[in-house]
This record gives sequence, structure tokens and C-alpha cells, in this order.
Amino acid sequence: MKRIVKNASPQDTRFAEALIAWQKQHGRHQLPWQGTRDAYRIWLSEIMLQQTQVATVIPYYARFLERFPDVAALAAAPTEDVMAHWSGLGYYTRARNLHRCAQQIVAQHAGKFPPDPETLASLPGIGKSTAAAIAAFAYGARAAILDGNVKRVFCRVFGIEGFPGQVAVERDLWHRAETLLPARDIEAYTQGLMDLGATLCTRTRPACERCPMQSRCVAHASGRTSELPARKPKKAIPEKSTVMLVVVHEGEILMEQRPPEGIWGGLLSLPELNRLSSGDSDVDLHEQLALALSAFGDIDDITMLSRFVHGFTHYRLSVMPVQVRLMQRHVMAAQSDYQWRALAQIGEAALPSPVRKLLATVSATTDR
Repeated sequence: MKRIVKNASPQDTRFAEALIAWQKQHGRHQLPWQGTRDAYRIWLSEIMLQQTQVATVIPYYARFLERFPDVAALAAAPTEDVMAHWSGLGYYTRARNLHRCAQQIVAQHAGKFPPDPETLASLPGIGKSTAAAIAAFAYGARAAILDGNVKRVFCRVFGIEGFPGQVAVERDLWHRAETLLPARDIEAYTQGLMDLGATLCTRTRPACERCPMQSRCVAHASGRTSELPARKPKKAIPEKSTVMLVVVHEGEILMEQRPPEGIWGGLLSLPELNRLSSGDSDVDLHEQLALALSAFGDIDDITMLSRFVHGFTHYRLSVMPVQVRLMQRHVMAAQSDYQWRALAQIGEAALPSPVRKLLATVSATTDR
């Protein structure tokens, strides 16, 4: 389907011209995924950069490309391998969608990313804004992006009221994003929006004195850079609790394969006992743990470790870690989600960050 974009007004044209000129002179030009038309590399970077800072992404991007140099290699890789190379980057749904997308590209598009933004947006993990960025950088397509940084730039420069996540506000932002598109230099314009939001028009302490939009910025003129964009209405953050088990025997540790969907989907993690109450006494917990762990083996000793809290996007998880040594372990069914791994090599597995940190703190005192 042909993309219809309204013609820009003279004011819109000046915005784009100023942004393009600024990006060519002051923008970022040395990032590892720049200077290429390789849609695979551009796509990979765009997915990794979702809700993650550039400095964090760069080493992951390099290691990922070394292991999966093209979309065919990624599509053919085992899921566990993909998750292991993503481990620590967070938001693991991105990794699962990345793998599925690669498989669809190979199976349905002969290993070539479609140039059309709407087709790209229909693939797993690629939304409208990401599709536009891929199409612009890989194919020079004239398509609008609207990520969090761009929303902040627009809200400040044009004085847009309301929380950007609200339907009406977001609709206005998309309309503005499409009308602002320049007739040429789409790559510099698109990169300029990203650079401006990431380096100058930041959430806190924006560098207005160096911004090419200072003279036309409503937020700057009215002294409202700290108020725009409007913040998301606050809601109470729910807290969940779990007991996380560090079960060891003869230098090995018991791990659980997480289901493909949900939190930490597809990763190896420690077994959890959600039904135990964090308010129980240590005596009660020991009794409950002994009963729950009887399926795995005979207990030697149980040690309560320091509690910690891990924050997710929509809730906080209070974790009570319990270290359990077994005198003897039982044979588990072949179809079980549980598996024993050598503790000395567990760092190579695809683990959630808090689990990796927990194991690092207990490995020194665990029998090898």
C-alpha cells in the first residue's frame, strides 16, 4: 500500500532543514550500525536500542553480530543460543521476537527485509516507528519515526500538552511526525531526531543552549522544559514476592527452564516457590522447603540469604533467596523443566541479570 504523507508547511520545512543541517555537522556518525544499508544490521540495532541506551547496546551488538552475522544464521540458531547472547540486555520479549522475525524473513521473504514500512511493521517485534527507521536507513524510504525521544522533542518544540501515551496526544504526534517529513535527506533527518532527543533534548537537564530548535521551542520560551512532555499519571506499583532456590549438589546447581512466554521467557532461572509466605518464621519456612524439595533429593542444610528487590516495568519482585545443599539427589523425569548445570560454567548460560548476580554472590561459599 502506498504511504500518503501530507505536504509540509513552510514552518515544517524550516524545522526539517534546521535539523538536517545540525545532524550533518553535530550529530552522531560513528555508531557501529551507521554507514551501512544492510537492513539486518540496522534492524538488529533498532531492536536492541528499544528502551536501552547506546552505550549498553554497543558491546551486545558486536557480540551478536560475531555469532549471528546475517539473518539466515540467526534464523537457524537454537533459541537458547539466541537468549544466551541477549542475556543481561533485558526486555527478553525483544529477543524472542527477534528470533521469530528472522525465521519469518528467511521463510517468507527469501532472507531479505521488505522495503515497505507497513510490511516491516507486520513482522514480530517491529512496530510502526521501528519499521520506519529500518526503511529509512536501509532503503531511503520517506517514513516517520516516533519513539520516546522524538515524542519529547515534539512536545517541547511545539508545546504539545498531555501525556504522550494518551491516544489523542499520540495521534496528534503521529500527524505532526508525518507532516514534518522532508522531501530529501530522510536518513539525516531521521538520525537527527534520534540524536537530538538522545544528546541534547534529554529528559533532565536538556542542553537548550546548543539546541538547533531553541529559537522555535515553545517549552524553552515559556520556561517549561521540565514540564513537557507531561509525565504519565502515577499509579501504585504492585509488589510480588517469591522464594528463589539455590539448590546445589557436588558442584552442580539445579536450574529451571522458563516457559517461552512471560517474564524471563526462554531463559534458565532458579526454581521458585511462589506459594511460600515471606512473613512465615524461619522454622515454618524450613518445614515448607523440606516438603517442597523432597522431589529433588535429601537435604543436608538450608541457609536463608539476604532478600533483594528487582524492578520490572509494571511491578517490583521481592526475592527471598534460599541456599539448599543436598546430601543426595533424586533422578528427575526426562521431560522435566529442571536440569542440573555445573556451577563453574553457569555464567555461560542464558540467565536473567538478578539470577546471575545472585549466583555470583553465593558461588564463593558453595561447595564445588
